[in-house]
Amino acid sequence: MFLILAINPGSTSTKISVFEDKKALFTETLRHSVSELSQYKTIFEQLEFRENAILEMLHRKNFSMEKLNAIVGRGGLLKPIKSGTYIVNERMISDLKEAKRGEHASNLGGIIAYELAKNHGIPAFIVDPVVVDELDDVARITGIPEIQKSSIFHALNQKAIGRRLSSDLKKKYEDVNLIIAHLGGGISVGAHRHGYVIDVNDALNGEGPFSPERAGGLPSLELVRLCYSGKYTLEEMKKKILGGGGLVAHFNTNDVKEVYRMIENGNKSAELILDAMAYKTAKEIGAMAVALNDKVDAIGITGGIAYNEDFVKRISSRVNFIAPVYVYPGEDEMQALAEGAYRVLSGEEEAKVYE
Repeated sequence: MFLILAINPGSTSTKISVFEDKKALFTETLRHSVSELSQYKTIFEQLEFRENAILEMLHRKNFSMEKLNAIVGRGGLLKPIKSGTYIVNERMISDLKEAKRGEHASNLGGIIAYELAKNHGIPAFIVDPVVVDELDDVARITGIPEIQKSSIFHALNQKAIGRRLSSDLKKKYEDVNLIIAHLGGGISVGAHRHGYVIDVNDALNGEGPFSPERAGGLPSLELVRLCYSGKYTLEEMKKKILGGGGLVAHFNTNDVKEVYRMIENGNKSAELILDAMAYKTAKEIGAMAVALNDKVDAIGITGGIAYNEDFVKRISSRVNFIAPVYVYPGEDEMQALAEGAYRVLSGEEEAKVYE
């Protein structure tokens, strides 16, 4: 039996769970007010504040850190790496502190795990950060030599669902070809070939379907014209693509339920835009079937929007000719983190080293 503490820092919260092997004993979400966080200039400066909040909560739960076998944190914006569970080392800590690849609350996951674990002589891990890169070389090439495709996607949940779907097929993840579509604020669709994501749309930087908050793929020349129109600054254009695109741009909401309410009230535009989002997602799934040479064992649909049966049907009705469709609503990141640590502790998998 292994006791594992999982830590997932968000922009205004820190979620923690304690697991006994792969079973959650308890989960708590610590909320951080804007006023509390505004005193810190960088994400890294929040380290002590968030550590203390975690320790105070564990004290209130009468849980002793001495019982733990490992601590696992959400992986941050590191350099591109293969998937798996990584032991947190000084090299990783340095890259997370410097935040060369961007400031994000998830950068604190590995650092907090490391700081807490070293005081108790136990290992600290991260699992499948968003920078997991297993792309085939051919998938990286674009028509502009100065631009190469990046791999940034919902790796933690996609990998977890890949294993879960494989198990439901009574097969090993390493023996199947899957297409996994994560439907959240951003939408990522990955081609999983024998345990590796050989192609996936860069959901952060503007590839693939538009989503509740992101613009997705756009006609390049029209985008360039808009950039040089003089109407928008660089930061405003970034916002139009990330955070202010998709459903937010069309309806000023990122809530799919709200768009459905518009449809119920007779809004024909809402019906068309929502169906277009499903259509674009289905097209991306079709593209990933090509990446897998049409050898697809199953399609998995996951993420928060997957709770909406109608939206899932709009996608599945267009792609079920490719392979059977399985639906796994939500994204249980804490479970995925704990399972990654457990695979190492139990000897099922060897921890990777960040270099």
